[in-house]
Amino acid sequence: MTILLTGANGYIGLRLLPQLLEAGHTVHAVVRDTRRLPVEDFAGYGERLKTIEADLAELPPDFAFPAEIEVAFFLVHSMGGGGNFAERESDTAHHFVRALAGTDCRQVIYLGGLVPKDEKLSRHLASRRHVQEILGTSPIPLTALSASIIVGAGSASFEIIRDLVEKLPFMITPRWTRNHCQPIAIANVIHYLLHAVGREETFGRSFDIGGPEVLAYRELLEQYAAARGLHRLIIPVPFLTPWLSAYWLYFVTSTTFGIARALVDSLAHDTVCANDEIRGLIPQELLTYRAAIDRAFARIAQNRVPSSWYGSLASGRMSSARLRSVHVPEHGVLQDRRTLPLHAGREAAINAVWSLGGSAGWPSMNWAWRLRGRLDRLVGGIGLRRGRRDAQQLRPGDAVDFWRVLLADRAQGRLILYAEMRLPGEAWLEFEVTDHELRQTATFRPLGLWGRAYWIACLPFHFWLFPRMARHIAG
Repeated sequence: MTILLTGANGYIGLRLLPQLLEAGHTVHAVVRDTRRLPVEDFAGYGERLKTIEADLAELPPDFAFPAEIEVAFFLVHSMGGGGNFAERESDTAHHFVRALAGTDCRQVIYLGGLVPKDEKLSRHLASRRHVQEILGTSPIPLTALSASIIVGAGSASFEIIRDLVEKLPFMITPRWTRNHCQPIAIANVIHYLLHAVGREETFGRSFDIGGPEVLAYRELLEQYAAARGLHRLIIPVPFLTPWLSAYWLYFVTSTTFGIARALVDSLAHDTVCANDEIRGLIPQELLTYRAAIDRAFARIAQNRVPSSWYGSLASGRMSSARLRSVHVPEHGVLQDRRTLPLHAGREAAINAVWSLGGSAGWPSMNWAWRLRGRLDRLVGGIGLRRGRRDAQQLRPGDAVDFWRVLLADRAQGRLILYAEMRLPGEAWLEFEVTDHELRQTATFRPLGLWGRAYWIACLPFHFWLFPRMARHIAG
């Protein structure tokens, strides 16, 4: 069939895409920037993978998807994307429905969150329900799948649990850890999505999807600790409000405050499947929570994690427009330029540049980078904890600690990073490796007097940090 896959480079989409292609479908992958989709990984599928560059939240009124679309996936969300995320999600859903109107589409498949009935919902869950209602207004039949916590390497919930358990010998937990959920492995989610395609008995219906167990959030922490061979003391307390809980998650884990707040608000509810009809329609072996953890770490050990929550632009502070227009300003800026001859060869220097950040750290004064990351967290920034998707590979849109990749052209030896930490201005870090030399440029566009004062305050670090980093890479 001909499939439309929105959010194709997102956490779910990048896992579903190869499954759709392997099943023989032709896929139109919708992304905000085609450079963020690793099309080279799917070269073997030839013309069956097509890309559409579009921001669904800002589609022009005359935009239309290709007429031959038969099934469309709606896998986009704006959780953690700021205070107006509900309005943005609503606009995105309306634009999606409008752009499908002239196609041959006969099924829309939507993955949302398990929403408790007859309860006062968090903004996040209320937005998920509203999006489903908008998609349901279309004459195209909707298949809606609702999941609780999705367990897989790189998912926001899994990485938060991972951070909490592995970093803290004891945990003071709020009351919501007594609430219950029905976690489901990412592999089971992808199976449901893949086998819902064209299945007429799912048309116009909503299904809850979950794993084989109902667990309290506290049990998620305990079972993770057991799987990793760790002993952790969990102390529940009654005085941690959702607001304090969100800040606690933000400071202890690698998540952003926006995502932490959205998750905590949702955790105030039990998210348990009300029915299991989907199990009869699309049978499969459902993984237990412990089995899902083991599979996630097998993927991590093999470096086979195709996507993660921090790859989303919502995990940072950069707009998609910035990514689409790669431009480092030359006027009204302050710069630190370094040009050095290469000593170890061009390929070795490129490898050094492409390996910056993450678990490898930074080649000069790594303690200073970590200190800057901690200071950034204190003022509400993202810090260094995001790390990076892959230890060697980079593509536009990737997160590298508190930077975002704007350009990664290995053939030309050019890498441009944009700073997403909190700054009184904007900052870029650019590397260019030629046949004979390395050019390293740090650019800062200050915002008023505070911006210039910040640059001056950082000059002592620049005096040692940037020259040493350039020498390390060139050597």
